[in-house]
Amino acid sequence: MKIGPYQLANNVFVAPMAGVTDRPFRQLCKQLGAGYAVSEMAASDPRLWASEKTARRINHEGEMEPKAVQIAGAEPAMLAECARFNVDRGAQIIDINMGCPVKKVCNSWCGSALLQDEKLVAEILEAVVNAVDVPVTLKFRTGWNRANKNALQIARIAEASGIAMLTLHGRTRADGYSGEAEYETIAAVKAAVSIPVVANGDITTPAKAKLVLKATGADAIMVGRAAQGRPWIFREIDHFLRTGDLLPAPLISEVSRLMDEHLRAHYAFYGEYLGVRTARKHIGWYVKNLPEGEAFRQKMNRLEDCEAQLAAVAEFFNSQISYGERLQYGLAEEKQAA
Repeated sequence: MKIGPYQLANNVFVAPMAGVTDRPFRQLCKQLGAGYAVSEMAASDPRLWASEKTARRINHEGEMEPKAVQIAGAEPAMLAECARFNVDRGAQIIDINMGCPVKKVCNSWCGSALLQDEKLVAEILEAVVNAVDVPVTLKFRTGWNRANKNALQIARIAEASGIAMLTLHGRTRADGYSGEAEYETIAAVKAAVSIPVVANGDITTPAKAKLVLKATGADAIMVGRAAQGRPWIFREIDHFLRTGDLLPAPLISEVSRLMDEHLRAHYAFYGEYLGVRTARKHIGWYVKNLPEGEAFRQKMNRLEDCEAQLAAVAEFFNSQISYGERLQYGLAEEKQAA
């Protein structure tokens, strides 16, 4: 699959998630089989570009190509300037966010709130596409609410505006992340346009990825929350789509090594004080549903320095070997059910 001139390794992508898909995590996902990843959402307001938070979100130093930055805003001219700003700093693909359902974002008339104004959507897409000489993509939802689903209209506007690829989350803004994603609308969009379409929403296993691709006819799938604490899900899905075979759970020794590498990259990216604190959620996701994982998470959250955190994680995974050489999610789930 290609986005503009960029040939991707496969059609299994990482979804942009605020507070999750920072550069260290994106890089790890790519190393573990993701064919493409997009940055966290970066604000289009130029007053925020110099902030430490935004600077980190658009930092792609040393990242595997193509380097994609997601931008969010409601003013066409401001978004166009933001796109130019990021391309000047190395972005090779610009993604426009019209999918975020969070109230803070929608109250500023950004994210999925824009789906209520198709004229403004067209103005934004045309302004950004005309502002840069790199591919521009769009991530959006099926509509504002279930009574107002306009994904087909938005998709046609996007194609006419020169958008290179569409990613559609199978929920409305009102749905948030609740309930189950629906894929009929994604299938309808895929049938209506000639540009690549990516299916997003509730893709949690290799089998589900295959089912969604078949149900929607989409060119690719995008994995979000299921990758939290499980970045190897991309190679699992890619392998299953290519061969029909399921990979075994990863070796504990491999996961321990990957976590050590991830945490060290995370600390280097954020600095020790912020790094230790922001790493806690990642560690919590890694150990979730593992034997004694919840007790370890509570203990680990009280640690205040990098070396103590690294040592605790290494000790935890060393203890997991008593359950077998591979991760044992099932043991913890069985214990919870009992």
